[in-house]
Amino acid sequence: MARYAREVAVVAFAQSDHLRRTDELSEVEMVMPVLHQVLAATGLKAGEIGFTCSGSSDYLAGRAFSFTMTLDGVGAWPPISESHVEMDGAWALYEAWVKIQTGEADTALVYSYGKSSPGSVRDVLTRQLDPYYVAPLWPDSVALAALQARALIDAGETDESALAAIGARSRADAGANPHAQLRGSVPQGDYQVRPLRTGDCPPVGDGVAAVVLAAGDLARQLCERPAWITGIDHRIEAHSLGLRDLTDSPSTRIAAEHAGAFEAPVDTAELHAPFSSQEVVLRKALGLADDVAVNPSGGALAANPMMAAGLIRIGEAAARIHRGESHRAVAHATSGPCLQQNLVAVLEGDRA
Repeated sequence: MARYAREVAVVAFAQSDHLRRTDELSEVEMVMPVLHQVLAATGLKAGEIGFTCSGSSDYLAGRAFSFTMTLDGVGAWPPISESHVEMDGAWALYEAWVKIQTGEADTALVYSYGKSSPGSVRDVLTRQLDPYYVAPLWPDSVALAALQARALIDAGETDESALAAIGARSRADAGANPHAQLRGSVPQGDYQVRPLRTGDCPPVGDGVAAVVLAAGDLARQLCERPAWITGIDHRIEAHSLGLRDLTDSPSTRIAAEHAGAFEAPVDTAELHAPFSSQEVVLRKALGLADDVAVNPSGGALAANPMMAAGLIRIGEAAARIHRGESHRAVAHATSGPCLQQNLVAVLEGDRA
């Protein structure tokens, strides 16, 4: 029996070049070329899309309801069916997927974007923390990731040289990704917060991503080899860091189980692991075999545009299926400190 009411696939994916700064561009100017590119890949026009959903954060933009401005890049007249999540675009994709499952739309445009360059991301992300006990201490995202890395090292699950190897592999793989911010040989650098060095941390940058979803036979008409979303689920850990085992990610494991990730082997895993130590946690939670291609795009260690990096993981996994380089892939997105919230999607191509 089918897992879901309708077959839904990613039929197109596009992203911007991810840059350290885009001072000369507004969010609308960043978004428009990517939206035009992803729609052109399907032959659809904006008015033919059944549902549009975006993901972004007003905290990054520094003004309320900033996402409404980017609708100028979509074209919201005549009126369209539209929604927004104050989350990474992977969660916008989940909302769009649900919309298609209900039968209220046959196609969806999902996009997300983030400009991290105008401010201090490390400070902004402290606003995700418990507002009474933790946020007033201003522990930034790197310091919290360092706590997780130290817990892994103390538990004997990794060491600093192994973490360095993850960063080196990711940026070497990104050499084939023209959109990545960091490519090729990148020095491991100095400690940011022990035991994490610069090479263990994601670059700060600006970027945009977009995908088009379609249902059933329409997906087959729009794409030669659709990437079918055969399973998708998301879960959340306890908000308090003190209630969690930072060396494990039960929410990722549960989401993967409900998405059907363990029902058959995968050949590709696009993991949203902004810090090298988080790849260690995710590999264990997902039970990935050594022969699985992990982050062949370079992952978040090569480009980590806030609010878009998770959607990019789904898009990169889908793109490999479109090109025939993968048959069954798992894509992961995260939000919050130390892998607090996790989404897992399983994508498959039609067998010949």
